[in-house]
Amino acid sequence: MYEDDDVLAFMDIRPMTPGHVLVVPKVVARSLAELDPVVGGKLFQVGQRVAAALRASEVGCDGVNFFLADGVTAGQEVFHVHLHVIPRTPGDGFGLRGRPTSPPRADLDYLAGSIRGALSR
Repeated sequence: MYEDDDVLAFMDIRPMTPGHVLVVPKVVARSLAELDPVVGGKLFQVGQRVAAALRASEVGCDGVNFFLADGVTAGQEVFHVHLHVIPRTPGDGFGLRGRPTSPPRADLDYLAGSIRGALSR
């Protein structure tokens, strides 16, 4: 459905909802760490355009989820970076299932400091 020098977008053959699209970089990258940041940005820019097109098309969704699994523990099954663009409508049955927690503020601050330190490396 879409192609440029850096990415392809095409229909998912196992869609979560009607209109589910995959946006994939043309360069081989098993994980986000291997993907050039410029191409990663392009991946999300095209995803944004696809999301707008889904809303304007006959899919007629009310919302859109982006999903990208990076690593086995995150649910990655295909080891080539790809962004899922999933159209959403009321009652479509798709959703994230998790167990949110309420950690103490000190724990949040500690982890934020650790992540901030890793970002500066």
